[in-house]
Amino acid sequence: MKKTFRLEGLDCANCAMKIENAVKKIEGVDEASVNFMTTKLSIRADRENMPEILKETEKTVKQLEPDVDMVKA
Repeated sequence: MKKTFRLEGLDCANCAMKIENAVKKIEGVDEASVNFMTTKLSIRADRENMPEILKETEKTVKQLEPDVDMVKA
């Protein structure tokens, strides 16, 4: 299953890379990518694990970039 989110407030390519690398390390994530130009975060994981992964992803984004909001695309 794949989910895509807009990262509102993302204004730095290095920040995008930090978020992408951190989300890739979350247990259960098969694939994650952040496109800085479109400010989109895509996550691929098993459907049954997705709710927990999304909670962890949101927490990770806030820890790394407190001014960035994860909004469903």
